[in-house]
Amino acid sequence: MSTKRRAYLAWAIVCVVWGTTYLGIRISLETIPPFLMAAIRWLVAGTLLAIVLKLRGERLPRPPAWPSLLVLGTLLLGFGNGGVVWAEQTVPSGLAAVLVATCPFWMVGIDVLMPGGQRLTVRRVAGLVIGFGGIVLLVWPEIRVGASGRAFLNGVIATQIACAGWAAGSAYAKKRGHAEAKDENVLATAAFEMLFGGAVLLALGLFRHETNSLVFTPRTGGALLYLIVVGAIGGFTA
Repeated sequence: MSTKRRAYLAWAIVCVVWGTTYLGIRISLETIPPFLMAAIRWLVAGTLLAIVLKLRGERLPRPPAWPSLLVLGTLLLGFGNGGVVWAEQTVPSGLAAVLVATCPFWMVGIDVLMPGGQRLTVRRVAGLVIGFGGIVLLVWPEIRVGASGRAFLNGVIATQIACAGWAAGSAYAKKRGHAEAKDENVLATAAFEMLFGGAVLLALGLFRHETNSLVFTPRTGGALLYLIVVGAIGGFTA
């Protein structure tokens, strides 16, 4: 298969796989606390991926690269995935997926603030305003007075924190020094991002005493296994 066809296949896999993870997260949250669930997902996936790569003789990131990978793991998975997981406690999985579509808004805004970033144009601003206005119209009927409304609003805010974290992490990844990243295996880098991001989420879960309410059932355990094998390892491999 040609490189171009493999690239399109990988893109299609990412679209399908990551689209289904929102439902997987929602099911897992039925009995597994949010941050511990996310921590288990990324720690197990990162460990398995690192072991396979090591057995294949691939070079894993050296300690000098760990600080930048910690930053990436914290932004992309700690904030990015952690925010989505927290949001899905009060926001339906389908709507959470739509709200994450505001990521381009955050990526453009953060890129403007970065040294050497692209300048805003009138057309770009108009597109962002229209897109963001559509999201507001979508969620506005659900934001009503009362406890349920506040909980829903908190979930909406959490999705935007997730988008901001993912956008900041993506911008940081682009700015990483080529000398630091040129010899790294892409999957090995992803594995360490998973490990560092999972460690941050684990710390949050322990701080919130989530172990006191940790329960696995065949349904939630199966959903978590899907998130680990298909969503994390399969998605990042693609």
